[in-house]
Amino acid sequence: MKKTVCFLLIFTTFFVFGLNTFAINNINIGAESQLTVNEFDVDAKSAILMEANTGKILYAKNEIAEASPASVTKIMTLLIVMESINDGRISLDDKICISAYAASMGGSQVFLEEGEEMNVEELIKCTVIASANDAAVALAEHIGGSEKNFVNMMNKRASELNMKNTNFENVTGLDDTTKNHFTSAKDIAIMSQELIKNDLILKYSTLWQDTIRGGEFTLTNTNRLVRYYDGCNGLKTGSTDKAGYCISATAKRGDLQLIAVVMGAETRDSRNATARTLLDYGFSNYGIYKNAENFIENINIFNGTKGNTAIYASEFSAVVPKNMIKKVELIYEIPEYVDAPLKPGDIVGRIVYKLEGEQIGSSDIFVKEEINKITVFDIFKQLIKNIINL
Repeated sequence: MKKTVCFLLIFTTFFVFGLNTFAINNINIGAESQLTVNEFDVDAKSAILMEANTGKILYAKNEIAEASPASVTKIMTLLIVMESINDGRISLDDKICISAYAASMGGSQVFLEEGEEMNVEELIKCTVIASANDAAVALAEHIGGSEKNFVNMMNKRASELNMKNTNFENVTGLDDTTKNHFTSAKDIAIMSQELIKNDLILKYSTLWQDTIRGGEFTLTNTNRLVRYYDGCNGLKTGSTDKAGYCISATAKRGDLQLIAVVMGAETRDSRNATARTLLDYGFSNYGIYKNAENFIENINIFNGTKGNTAIYASEFSAVVPKNMIKKVELIYEIPEYVDAPLKPGDIVGRIVYKLEGEQIGSSDIFVKEEINKITVFDIFKQLIKNIINL
């Protein structure tokens, strides 16, 4: 009897433990599947999630489909403006006299008047925060001489950035009369990636409110995520009947800078909710693996004035699943020796980074000092030196 009772107790214990283990495993599997990018869809015609520093795509839906972008167009407008400033073609302090054409713009505006003067920086602020069509046109005319010339600059820059599914007809995104004004979620992410390299844009795209005209006119950000989403630092919203509701939402937490593009959402709220979903997915599941520039070892030199020199690995970073960061494998490809001559920056090898057998990138191994090739005269000098030391 005792043996039977003991057997039943042991059996029951293992059975219950087994059920609990099965349940826990099933819960874990279910939780992970909810975070798998292939397991969810977004409420929009097209969308993309990109990590800005590496350009890695973390999610995509119809990402190359051509569609009207509405005021998200102004990302390229602002990029041309910022590059014109960086190149010295214009300055932030330039005063712009507002034309009748710029003042006539409808839609989002700051009600610029013909003949009114405003400097470049204030017009940038109006364009970034309030999505002001009149301010965008004034900037375009100042740089290009006309909106048409400026649009040519926009299309040229889009081509340079390999934005394959884009064509602009104006600088504002107003699409009542346009016939061939379109871009894609992927192309918007590409131009957003370029634009946020400019600190001045982030200075204004992170503001909820500001003012112009000495505080008389208040600007309120069209991007509500700036106020309500942790880490949001931009970037641009847009909506028209043709485009639906669009956004390029940027956010940064730690080293991770994300760009979530949503196109063709049915409402403003669904657009914002979709952007949040994409950003949440990125921040929950991904992190940055980093290997800073560092000394590796000394390498032997053949036919050099020195017998060896220090070698260094270039900085490397990659976006990987958070739970895999510590599993990145480094494979060093370094020859036994290198031939002189060498100059600073010469590449002598590389590190290959792998995750579960898949290569995720590589970084160069280089030298930092100049080493000349040894000559007969150098050999003779060394012989004399050795004889003297005898």
